[in-house]
Amino acid sequence: MKTIKELTEKIINFRNKRDWKQFHNPKDISLSLVLEACELMEHFQWKNKEEMDKYVVEHKEEIGEELADVLYWILLMGHDFNIDVFNALEKKIKKNEKKYPVKKAKSNHLKYTKL
Repeated sequence: MKTIKELTEKIINFRNKRDWKQFHNPKDISLSLVLEACELMEHFQWKNKEEMDKYVVEHKEEIGEELADVLYWILLMGHDFNIDVFNALEKKIKKNEKKYPVKKAKSNHLKYTKL
């Protein structure tokens, strides 16, 4: 299994060989991330729970490709903005643990402001 650093280097190498950095400004990179997330969402649009359960089993590869596209843009943004995405995730998890204490949030879908 490759490390995040290795994957990021692979992404940057892919981009650099094509001279695409010139097109990668914060607006367009973030738009690309959202567009890929929307392509992921399309897999589930208009399906009820039973249909989604079956669909996921039958379309894992396609769903995986969309997840990979989302991760691609996340890693690229992290690199370009000099943000350690995994450190940011660690901090966010700690922040969310405070916002959503188990005692209040367990089995509850409400936003922390409503708990």
